[in-house]
Amino acid sequence: MSDNVLLQMTDIRKEFPGVKALNGVSLTVRRGTVHALMGENGAGKSTLMKCLFGIYKKDGGHIYLEGKEIEFKNSKDALEQGVAMVHQELNQALKRNVMDNLWLGRYPTKLGFVTSERIMFEKTKAIFKDLGIDVNPTQIMSTMPVAQRQMVEIAKAVSYNSKIIVFDEPTSSLTEQEVEHLFRIINMLRDRGCGIIYISHKMEEILRISDDVTVMRDGTWVATEPAKNLTMDKIIHLMVGRELTNRFPEKTNTPGEVILEVDGLCGMYNNVKDVSFSLRKGEILGIAGLAGAGRTEVIENIFGISARKSGKLYLHGKKIENRTASEAIRNGFALLTEERRSTGIFGILNIRENTVISGLKKYKKAGIYLSNRDMSKDTEWSIRSMRIKTPSQKTQIRSLSGGNQQKVILGRWLLTNPEILMLDEPTRGIDVGAKYEIYQLIGDLANKGKGVIVVSGEMPELLGICDRILVMSGGRLAGEVDAKTTTQEEIMALAAKYV
Repeated sequence: MSDNVLLQMTDIRKEFPGVKALNGVSLTVRRGTVHALMGENGAGKSTLMKCLFGIYKKDGGHIYLEGKEIEFKNSKDALEQGVAMVHQELNQALKRNVMDNLWLGRYPTKLGFVTSERIMFEKTKAIFKDLGIDVNPTQIMSTMPVAQRQMVEIAKAVSYNSKIIVFDEPTSSLTEQEVEHLFRIINMLRDRGCGIIYISHKMEEILRISDDVTVMRDGTWVATEPAKNLTMDKIIHLMVGRELTNRFPEKTNTPGEVILEVDGLCGMYNNVKDVSFSLRKGEILGIAGLAGAGRTEVIENIFGISARKSGKLYLHGKKIENRTASEAIRNGFALLTEERRSTGIFGILNIRENTVISGLKKYKKAGIYLSNRDMSKDTEWSIRSMRIKTPSQKTQIRSLSGGNQQKVILGRWLLTNPEILMLDEPTRGIDVGAKYEIYQLIGDLANKGKGVIVVSGEMPELLGICDRILVMSGGRLAGEVDAKTTTQEEIMALAAKYV
């Protein structure tokens, strides 16, 4: 093995009941390089990394770190031996502060006792200064936006002086400025000789940051190429096994009369201030803005999971309240949340239970029991329509890839037959093929006369699928633009209006 090779995984195999997740996959990471790992949802990328990190025990194959064969017992073992992983779904102690999260499980000690908080504070500040991260070490995690929590997780991985760091969809919660900051950190780590494994569905990022790219499909290795030899079209072809000529479906919806009016919306516990807009039947309305601008808070206020201080809602011209999520659902609203792991899925429940849980009343028979036949039928429709990759309806949802979890949640809401569907980052962490399918579903809903609101940090996505785009800035509505005629520059200018 060459001295330049830092990590080598050969012929890795892993099976779960009913599915062969990895079938002879190999991966070689060179010292001081960024190696991108790409593939559709369910291709096996995260499973391969979990086998490396000690979360899963591989069924076959070999892993070598600096020429020495290793098999980590668990993630703690991996961290202590120089392999760290920044997970797409953050798993943090939200009631504790930043430095507690950074040093959890390895508090600095002296003579067997935990050292003073002052020493922890100083060590945390030193790491943050090195990485250019502006976060207060004493701040409680739950009070921070997702982007800052992501940066804390990155700092934690770096603090182990890791030889290999795995980034799983690291930019899914970050603004363009924060992405630039992350890339500076990655380049610094690369210059120090660290090996970076970078999992992402954002091909522009892959082509910009990577040295090598490995593509997987259906649990198998497809190709490994230098990034400089690849184009977006070639990557897509390797990932999906076919040509994908357009990133967005042709728009065929025609907005009609106003279905929803929002007048003077102000949040009780968030920064939303005096937001007014309308949504038309058959319209796809985007909401853009920087992190913390109030995009998510607007739809949470409308859906009743965040209290309104003032403001009025009108559905078909009739005033409604939506004081709670249950009331909003009864009024024909549906909300796909931004954080699917914490507020979307029920991890210990299976696919069928997660699919039908928002509409259990319709499955009642004689008011006494739930019809298994009807629930199975609807779940089968959802699996088929969403193209969900799962061994069966009884598979636990937490065992699915992030993209397939997202499809289950979307199927859940479609079964409630909503009039207004609000989607918060609907394609975060989802591959290019699955994104196209979700865009088609959104377009189909608009064609059926549904009103759709899409919150997204990806401006090309909003420009590609929306009719109009609202731009939030500092909790206020900074402007409204026509998706057909606007530009990313105009949207960014509005997004900075009240910053």
